[in-house]
Amino acid sequence: MNKTILIVDDSSSVREVVAHTLQTAGYTVIARQDGEDALTSLDGSPIHLVVTDLNMPKMDGISLTKAIRANEAYKFTPILLLTTESQDEKKKEAKAAGATGWLVKPFVAEKLLEVVKKVIR
Repeated sequence: MNKTILIVDDSSSVREVVAHTLQTAGYTVIARQDGEDALTSLDGSPIHLVVTDLNMPKMDGISLTKAIRANEAYKFTPILLLTTESQDEKKKEAKAAGATGWLVKPFVAEKLLEVVKKVIR
């Protein structure tokens, strides 16, 4: 079965790099520019993993994580935060919101794929 990954980042260049990396590895990708936009993709269709930026306009990655966890259809979907921040306080906040993992930008494609393979269902 082909796995679908929702990518959420306000940077179009980051979305494109992450999407290309994942599509090249055989994943189907849905790309959205912020948390509010991402929520429109949660219509009950299978999403096997969410990779989201932390800092975005309208709705940040932690608020998006909480909203996804509140949605019965996606409450067990793995969520990875991809961000430039590496503060322990933010990591704890993300974990408390329900995030599965944390990747710091800039990332290496191999590391992204390694983490994705570990957490995707």
